[in-house]
Parts: sequence; C-alpha cells; structure tokens
Amino acid sequence: MKISRQLLDDLVNHVLEDPANEICGVVAVEGDDGAGREDASAVQVYRAANKHASPMKFEIEPAELLALYDAIDERGWRIGAIYHSHVRSRAYPSQTDVNFAANWPGVEWIIVGLAAGEQPDVHSYLIEDGAIREVPLRVS
Repeated sequence: MKISRQLLDDLVNHVLEDPANEICGVVAVEGDDGAGREDASAVQVYRAANKHASPMKFEIEPAELLALYDAIDERGWRIGAIYHSHVRSRAYPSQTDVNFAANWPGVEWIIVGLAAGEQPDVHSYLIEDGAIREVPLRVS
C-alpha cells in the first residue's frame, strides 16, 4: 500500500495517545481492488474505539465498523487496512490477529509495536488462510 507520511503520522499519533491500551482504526484506500492491492493508495485514516479498552486485545464495535465501512464506501473507497497497536509485544500478528483476519480477506493489517517503551515500530501484513506475509508500506 502507498501511504503519505502525513497519514502514517496520523495513524501513529493516534496510537501514541494511549500507549497503555491497544488502539485501532481503519485505513481507506483507492485504487486497484483486486490482485494489485499493493498499488492501492491510502486516502484517509479513520480512528475507531477499542471496545475493550485493553492492553491485550482490540475490537471495533460492529455498529461503528459498519458506519466506517459505509462512510468509506460512499466515497468510492474501500477498507485497505485495519490498524492496531501492540503495547507489550513487537509489531507482528498474534494468533488472535490471525483468527480475526480470516473475516477480512485482502485487507492489510498494520501493527504498531510499542514494546519496551521503544519508538513505534510499524509493519504491515497480509494474513490469508492463516499464513502471514509482511508487505511493504510505501511511504511518500
């Protein structure tokens, strides 16, 4: 996915607002909606609330997620990524992430790792059929 420095900074700044709990949201993209996902360009970051307010897991309320989906769809965009933070571990999908991703084929998972109080570590993954593959975030 192509993403501007400003949008990536917005995403990371959202995560840093509450480094004690997992933070989440979605990234809207425009561009190829099929096999050429990597050509998609991020156009907006949408913040969401973690209904668990927990350092161990995140979940967006279904009604909020539907509203985000509708707002993105109305603009002719699509959800290209779901982002969240890992406050106690590195930026790599957990088994919970892998299980959740089964419901979102073709959507990237952007994870911001905040383990050990280090600088935010951002990585993006495609998780398909339980297989995890890191994909580049092309920052412009």
